[in-house]
Amino acid sequence: MNDMPSPAETKPAVYLSPEERARRKAAIDYARVSMRLEGFILDAETEELNRRYIDGEITSAEHSAAIRASVGR
Repeated sequence: MNDMPSPAETKPAVYLSPEERARRKAAIDYARVSMRLEGFILDAETEELNRRYIDGEITSAEHSAAIRASVGR
């Protein structure tokens, strides 16, 4: 299942302060480590969603919805 928007559907990244970008990256890094401790490794689709969230291309709500959709929830 590939619910990620095509390049034509993506919106430009909004400006994020260095502090906000660092906060987002730290949150994603924490979640990634937590998943690895549980024995899971994130797939390329999820990592792309993470990159887009960190870079400000998608909001937290969009990120969460896309993650849930990718696992069928």
